[in-house]
Amino acid sequence: MKLAIVGVGKLGLALLEGVTARGIIPAGEIGLLDANVARVEDIASRTGARVVTRSQLGGAERILVALQPRVFPEVSEWLAQENVGYISTMAGVSVATLVRRLGTQRVVRVMPNLGATIGRSQTAITGPREAQEAGDLAFALDLFGAVGDAYDLPEHLFNAFTGMSASGPAYVAVVAEALADGGVRMGLPRVLANELAAKLLVSTGELLQRRAHPAMLKDEVSSPGGTTIAGLEALEAAGVRGGLIQAVVAATRRGTELGHDQE
Repeated sequence: MKLAIVGVGKLGLALLEGVTARGIIPAGEIGLLDANVARVEDIASRTGARVVTRSQLGGAERILVALQPRVFPEVSEWLAQENVGYISTMAGVSVATLVRRLGTQRVVRVMPNLGATIGRSQTAITGPREAQEAGDLAFALDLFGAVGDAYDLPEHLFNAFTGMSASGPAYVAVVAEALADGGVRMGLPRVLANELAAKLLVSTGELLQRRAHPAMLKDEVSSPGGTTIAGLEALEAAGVRGGLIQAVVAATRRGTELGHDQE
């Protein structure tokens, strides 16, 4: 096995589909392990990957651990294998904790977001020198490059990355819902309002990538004495900007707390 995926949820499935579609790893060289046996057997039959057991994990070159961080302490005993590299997507679980519980320096910590399910993730990646020398870090960059953009980031920035980028889709979804609610409040049909809000966020994201700073786009839309500047004044009065900043701060702090729970 080139890769064993432990925890085949949305992210595990997205990675499986991404790496096989791009030819990074043949499906037949990927093993799948999940508590939901029926689901993972169905995925294996559809993709060409194979279902494996705990005892077979030692035959993998690398293991992707895509589990909830709260279960890591209880599963780490059987996850620990000799001569295997590890890639962890578990929020808040530090490199030091991975090394201690898995008994190897060949660990890579990654933090993707939900965009991986459509090939548009932003993923932070880090690992110690041993993981770099063994090729585990380069492997992880290729792996997550199959489902979006991957960034080699210092670990001390991981919780901030999690609080902004990994949790960000939820914040943006709230913004979209609020915009649609505003449209409905002023008479737009709900279905149309939802569609407009979703398309608005997509097109705005593409426009933002062409500007040096978000304020440039804001200023382009805001004509003197017009409708947009009136709306922006209402946003400032409601504290929307401060609320989003505090959301990132709170999520970052929670990521730190999750890490302490694993120590």
